Amino acid sequence: MGDFGRVLTAMITPFKADGSVNYDVAAELAAHLANNGTDTLVVCGTTGESPTLSWEEEYHLFVEVLQAVAGKAKVIAGCGSNSTKEAIAATQKAAKIGVHGSLQVVPYYNKPPQAGLYQHFQAVAQACPDLPMLLYNIPGRTGQNLSAETVTRLAEIDNIVGIKEASGNLDQASEIRRLTPKEFQIYAGDDSLTLPLLAIGAKGVVSVASHLVGNQLQQMIQAFDLGKIQIATDIHLQLFPLFKALFLTTNPIPVKKALKLLGWEVGSTRPPLSEAEPEVSHKLEVVLKELSLL
Repeated sequence: MGDFGRVLTAMITPFKADGSVNYDVAAELAAHLANNGTDTLVVCGTTGESPTLSWEEEYHLFVEVLQAVAGKAKVIAGCGSNSTKEAIAATQKAAKIGVHGSLQVVPYYNKPPQAGLYQHFQAVAQACPDLPMLLYNIPGRTGQNLSAETVTRLAEIDNIVGIKEASGNLDQASEIRRLTPKEFQIYAGDDSLTLPLLAIGAKGVVSVASHLVGNQLQQMIQAFDLGKIQIATDIHLQLFPLFKALFLTTNPIPVKKALKLLGWEVGSTRPPLSEAEPEVSHKLEVVLKELSLL
């Protein structure tokens, strides 16, 4: 259940000048990504600015992206919430339109203990038993870490098929891999840690950089799979400055700026996020030119 491939793009949400969602550009970008290395699109996650999207906007995005990539890529809907009731309702609604999976973030701000985290994800999974779920651990944003032990318990639930592990803690990722069945999929939540995590049994990455270098990320993963470790390392090191530049300030500010530099009309970020500072924009330009993307 739920094979999402190797490169999952955490897709940005384009906005118009008036701040409304630009669904036309979203569909165009989704199709472009599906043709350039992306196996699965993760819609309305952190990079998609989910905290400032309404449920209606998110639902509309799911519909538009599904249509845009039909037959070319899968779609995972970001349906997480710090309210279990809301997460269940959003996931059930997304499941009805045919998304291929849901991304469920650790509930933010209210900092539930591990027992509460287990009960939250269990409840959402049981409410949509036929929809594959990816857990999403990003303690830097949520204020709470999802422990390896809790992940291991959750992995016993049939439709919880994997995790986006964005703690930045390689020891924790190793422990998850050690304790969970090999079928349980671990995805890097940070582009710069994709290759290190492949070495300990991760399947791929939920990527921001794949907006720009999806094909190269596929090549890196394929080289690793074939035992061509030096080639994989060379690609990783070549892309490493881009990985870091995309996080010079809060995601998705840099990747939106990079896309605009490449001619995409994705608009700005929604408040309280701000525009990229001149120094960030300059560094992005330099890196994009070094990689012959600009």
